[in-house]
Amino acid sequence: MKIIRITKLFSFETGHALFGYDGKCRNVHGHSYKLSVTVIGHPIQDNTNVKFGMVIDFSDLKKIVKEEIVEVFDHATVFNKNTPHVELAKELEERGHNVLLVDYQPTSEMMVIDFSEKIKKRLPDNIKLHSLKLQETETSFAEWYASDNE
Repeated sequence: MKIIRITKLFSFETGHALFGYDGKCRNVHGHSYKLSVTVIGHPIQDNTNVKFGMVIDFSDLKKIVKEEIVEVFDHATVFNKNTPHVELAKELEERGHNVLLVDYQPTSEMMVIDFSEKIKKRLPDNIKLHSLKLQETETSFAEWYASDNE
C-alpha cells in the first residue's frame, strides 16, 4: 500500500515580544502567520468506509489544528511566562486583551515545536505528523520534521 502525505494550510494573526532580545523584536509586535501542516499515512482501502481513499479527511485535520493552534493563538499576544513580560501580560489582560503565557521564548522555532506536540497528541494512531512550516513573514519561516526529531 502506498504512503501519502497531505498538507493543509492555516493562517492566524499573533503578537509577541522576545524578552532579552537585542533587536527590534524585543518590542511587542505582530505577524500574519501561515502554518502548513503535513501528515503521512496510507489511504483507507475499505470501500465501505465513508473516508475511502483518504489518508485523513481534510476537515478532521482542520478541526484538530483549529482547536489546538488557530483558535488559541489567533489575535492573542504571546509572552514567555518566565520573564518580566509577565507583568506586561497581566496589565494587558486587565485591559481585556487576549494574552498567552508560554514556558518558552515565543520565536517561530519554539512555537513550531509547541505546535508539533499539540497536533501529534490529537492525530489518530494510523496518521503521523510529517512536518510543519510556520511562516512568520513573507521571507522567514521555521520548519519541523518528524524525521529530524525521532
